[in-house]
Amino acid sequence: MADPRGFLNTRERQDRPSRPVPVRILDFKDVYVRQDEAVIRTQAGRCMDCGVPFCHQGCPLGNLIPEWNDLVRRGRWEEAAARLHATNNFPEVTGRICPAPCESSCVLGINQPAVTIKQTEVSIADAAFDNDWLDPVVPQRLNGHTVAVVGSGPTGLAAAQQLTRAGFTVAVYERDGRVGGLLRYGIPDFKMEKDILDRRIEQMEAEGTRFRTNVAIGTDITWAELRSRYDAVIMATGAPVPRDLPVTGRQLDGVHFAMDYLVQSNRAVNGELDEAEAAAQIRADGKHVVVLGGGDTGADCIGTAHRHGAASVTTLAIGKELPAERPDDQPWPTVPRVYEVTSADAEGGTREYLASTVEFLGEVGADGVERVRAVRVAETEYLPDGRRVPKPGTEREIPADLVLLALGFTGVEDAGLTSGEGHAGVVLERGLVKRDHRYETDTPGVFVAGDAGRGASLVVWAIAEGRACAKAVDESLETWTRLPSPVEPTDRAMSV
Repeated sequence: MADPRGFLNTRERQDRPSRPVPVRILDFKDVYVRQDEAVIRTQAGRCMDCGVPFCHQGCPLGNLIPEWNDLVRRGRWEEAAARLHATNNFPEVTGRICPAPCESSCVLGINQPAVTIKQTEVSIADAAFDNDWLDPVVPQRLNGHTVAVVGSGPTGLAAAQQLTRAGFTVAVYERDGRVGGLLRYGIPDFKMEKDILDRRIEQMEAEGTRFRTNVAIGTDITWAELRSRYDAVIMATGAPVPRDLPVTGRQLDGVHFAMDYLVQSNRAVNGELDEAEAAAQIRADGKHVVVLGGGDTGADCIGTAHRHGAASVTTLAIGKELPAERPDDQPWPTVPRVYEVTSADAEGGTREYLASTVEFLGEVGADGVERVRAVRVAETEYLPDGRRVPKPGTEREIPADLVLLALGFTGVEDAGLTSGEGHAGVVLERGLVKRDHRYETDTPGVFVAGDAGRGASLVVWAIAEGRACAKAVDESLETWTRLPSPVEPTDRAMSV
């Protein structure tokens, strides 16, 4: 069965030969087109066939999905937008890049395709912006309290917007030159164009949120100084430290972390690279690209390499191929681990499973620089204790001029958090900032939310934790403005 967006599913891909990267030139514009209103309303109407809904329980934000589906079904789009924004600060983001755990919990999904909730969500969000239904929500009065938010990703932005609307004076600190964090520099434009982010930032500025860019906390300002200036500090720095692969040849030129590649590409698309940076940009033009890791970051690398004009793109996964359908041991309404075809997969390239990387092979060029030329892999063997190791005697080489490591993330950057003059005084556990059930760290008045506290996770969890942390700050300062708290903090990393 074909993917509803027109992509091939796993079974159909297995019946087709491996395809080279297309010769056509791809741009960085959004790969999706807007659905016809009649289609959206039909899907929203399918939601009314449900008896007892579980979709809102599957959503970390607790989105009121049946309510806004019913309003869309009846053509009452402005009211649907109001219901959607009651629980979600940035539906235009989640409607594009969230993996939609709500659809896995859709009751109709028990014996038929689930309602396309995510498509309805983004359609409502786009309608709200197109029709100027989202006026700034300016507080009636200021409560006299100040809050600093460190990090302008989805967690920081959600917390800042909630607190600003409740009457706090909020300043968001961002070390990069523009606001957005990984929403701006980690997500390629073909998945989410940045004008979508810019128009939401404009709304937040009109509401009173203040943004301080090009300021690195721990370097330009110490955490102690920040704490002395504000009544509360929220750490929303994410967990950007990438997981490395310590094998022979890792030091070769041409072996890079995926985010280094993606951030440079996003900055180039946004016109932010100067001449020297452009000359040093990691590019895939005419190269044989190998991506290690099959998650969202890996898919973003595939799509970006296509647009750079790579000669070939190969994705290597150490494990087995996921099933195309929900496994019996992952019944509804759990979120199943199934193979999903991304737009990048549909554009070309090959994907290999049970491929363990043994080493990177290099050769010295005419300029004396040793560059990667191939990846030596072996078949993955599963040991009785569950470990995955290379199977002896199955080694082979895959040509590679550029290798991108998309192996996930391990935790926060310790930039003045635990040591040094004016450090934050927080405690790190397994690479993450320790916190209690109220999102507060070991330093009174310093809170942590999002990936920095829970580990690398989904954008919908980031927004949910930002909202919940805002409520915790509000209660700690005893202003009691009844901010919603959709989720409780976790004390374990949740890598996705």
